[in-house]
Parts: sequence; C-alpha cells; structure tokens
Amino acid sequence: MQTLLLWLFYLSSFYAFIPGLITRIFGFRVFRRGTGKQDFALTFDDGPDPVYTPQLLDLLKRYDMKATFFLVGSHAESHPDVVKQIHEEGHLIGIHNYIHKSNWLMRPKTVRMQLKRTDDIIYNVTGERPTFYRPPWGIVNLFDFAKNSGYRIVLWSAMFGDWRSKTGSDKLAKRMLRKLKPGEVMLLHDCGTTVGANPDAPVNMLIALEQVLEEAQRRNLKSIRIDTMINSEKKLQKAKLSIMKRMVVSLWLLWEKVFHVLFQLETVTPKDPMLHFRPISYQGKTVTMDDGTRLEKGDQVLELHFDNKKLFRIGSRSRSEMQLAIQMIRAMQKDLPTLANMVLERPEYMDIKGLYGVTMISRGPEQFGFHVQDLPQGLFASSARIYLKILLSVIHPKGQSRLKEGSQKMEPKLLMMPVDVLINRYAEKGSRSYRSPKQDSAEEHELSDLPIGSASQGLSS
Repeated sequence: MQTLLLWLFYLSSFYAFIPGLITRIFGFRVFRRGTGKQDFALTFDDGPDPVYTPQLLDLLKRYDMKATFFLVGSHAESHPDVVKQIHEEGHLIGIHNYIHKSNWLMRPKTVRMQLKRTDDIIYNVTGERPTFYRPPWGIVNLFDFAKNSGYRIVLWSAMFGDWRSKTGSDKLAKRMLRKLKPGEVMLLHDCGTTVGANPDAPVNMLIALEQVLEEAQRRNLKSIRIDTMINSEKKLQKAKLSIMKRMVVSLWLLWEKVFHVLFQLETVTPKDPMLHFRPISYQGKTVTMDDGTRLEKGDQVLELHFDNKKLFRIGSRSRSEMQLAIQMIRAMQKDLPTLANMVLERPEYMDIKGLYGVTMISRGPEQFGFHVQDLPQGLFASSARIYLKILLSVIHPKGQSRLKEGSQKMEPKLLMMPVDVLINRYAEKGSRSYRSPKQDSAEEHELSDLPIGSASQGLSS
C-alpha cells in the first residue's frame, strides 16, 4: 500500500505539480508579461456573463481600451450574443475550458475535448478560431506543458482577488493601481458564477476598473490585446537580435581586414572578391589524398579563405538554403579557374603542392575535386569550431536554429586539393579545361539538396 501511494505521488507530481511549478515560477512555454513602455493587458476570465460583460464592454469602449476574454465554453454556448459583441468590438477571445475545472483533475483526452468543443462554439459565433488558452486557475498538466493542445498558453503577472465580494471596490482599486505598469498582464473576472467566486463580485471589479482606466488615461497608458502584446515582443526581440547581429558582423569584417593585412592575403578576383589565399608551409600530419598525392609537413600549399563580406551579403539575401547553396556554387565555379591559371602562370607558385582550407563542410566539396577529412582534435580545432559556428549563425538563412540541427554536421573539416587536380580540372592551359554545362547543372542540383553544412560555411579566416 505504501509503495502504491508513493507511485501515485510520483505520477501526480510528474503529471501536474512539476509542470505547473515550472510554468508559474519560470514562465516556461507560457506568456505572462510584456516589456512595452506604454502598454499593459487587461484579461478577463470565466465569462461571458449576460449582465456584467456588456457593462464591461461599454466601459472599455468609453476609454478606448482593448482586452482579452478567456471564455468558459458552456457560458459562451448559453450567451452567443455577448460573444459576438466581444468580437465585433475588437477584443481578443481565448479559451478557458468548456467547464471551469482544473486540468489536474482531468485526463488529457478530456482536456482536448473541452478545448475542441469551446473552439467550435467560438468559431460558430465569430468565424475565427481562437489560438490562446488560459487553463482554469492557471494550472497546467504534463500535456499542456508539452504544447500538446496546439494553443498558446497565457497566464498573468498580476491578480487581485476580484472574484471575492469582501475585497471591496476601494481595496481592489488600490491593488490594481499598484500594478498599473507597462507590460503587466492583469487577471480579472467578468463573471461570478464559477466555483469559489461570488455572484456579485464583478460589481466591485467594474467600479475599481473605472478608476484604473482613468489613471491609465492620465498616464498615457493603453490596454492592448494579448496577441498585440506578444507580436510587439517578437518585433522587439527581432530588433535586439538585429542590433547584436550587426555588431557581430562589424567586428567580424574589421577582423577580416586586420587579418588580410597581417597575413598578406591575395584576392583571386579583386573586383568581385570571393576567394582569398596565401602561400604557407603545411604543418599538419601527412595526408594521402584521393588521387594518391601525399601532403606532408613542410610542403608548400595555398591556404584558402572565403570573403566574409561576400558571404554575409549572399546569406542575408538568400531566402532559403537552396538559394544560398546555388550562390556559393556559382562563386566557387567562377574563382577556381582564375586561381588555377594564377598557379599555373606564376613562377613563385612552382612548388605549390595543393590547396588547403578549413570548413564545416561535411559533404559536397568532393564535387569540386577537394579531399575532405576531419580536423585533428586540439586547440586549433576547438577555436575553428567556435569561429565557424559564429559565422554560420550570422550568414545562414536559419541563423541560430541551424546550429541545433545536428552536432555531427557542425565539426570543422580539412579541405585539400592536389595542384594537378586544380590545374587539370580548371586551368585554361591544363590537360582538361572547364567542365560541360551539363556537368555543372547536375552538380548544382546535387549540392543544392545538401543540408548546407557546406555552402553556408566557407573557409576559415
């Protein structure tokens, strides 16, 4: 018996208590407050009420304020005319279950049925599907917590006990005025017929709310709908991210200029830069490339670097991974023949054994004739990994989300190409000139289907 009770305790905690605790304390997967400078949100639960909700709507109209109403489905079913009035006067409607019962006391299937039934009732009256949900008493279970319902859960940042008549309008007004601040999500009730509420409690709420609205008007504060507040938050976050991104890009491009001066990089096509390079002595472990060529410590190679400014421009203009991939492919196809001719014609490059670079390309560069292998673990690999992740998050159309798609695609790789392959494949005077347009077209198709470990990365700076 003791074991059974213990298991029931564990299961109830996992199903109800822990999800509720995390959402209420940490706000995980719920919306509780905004950060606007002049806006706050009035939200009303338990309605609609045929007596008090129309009075509330008249009050809101008088002060030109918008609100969000979380409706109990059974009440909405009984008073469709009030639901229609709420909608027609420009307020937002959300769901508060079909009956006012805690989600802790219902099975997930029951909760889903209540949501669906209330959704249909609201849709049949307004012609719009609700997308926001406030569970009674703000209590969620594991399946709400896991976003199983498909609705955005909205809680609150301030509540006042307005469902009890004994609170009184004066005390209620004082409580509300203390919380009258930008970003607050205020919880009030326009119906007193649910369990634990007093039927005449909304009278005090309406009296207190009028005082609050007068003060809000004096302070130039505005009550807005929850969806408006959430959209404003998204725009604000996006603006902050854009500022941060511009700062990262500026520092990044400044570093590239310094790097080019310090290490005397040369540009393949100065008028339209994409590939930069410098001759260096290879210091890594011996590598046997696909054609049998051995690259050993001390061999002379050309170290390749993509132009960061060009990368950013391509990435910011690309609307998809495929578009980004094709742009990168075309840039490589343009510069590799020029580089091959430079190597073939310049006497100082007679001892160059091949091309060398570092990237996060997992597959695809082989199509250009590169040999690809993992970068040996160590300090250089760790620093390259950090740098290239920053680069990817800045230039990739998916931004930071691309970093979460699989760690196996995010490891630095060594790219090497024997000089004979470069000259024979790309140089005008080589044994093989340019590939046919059909080959290029097939290659574009194959590379554009990659998960863009390749095209979005480029080579290290």
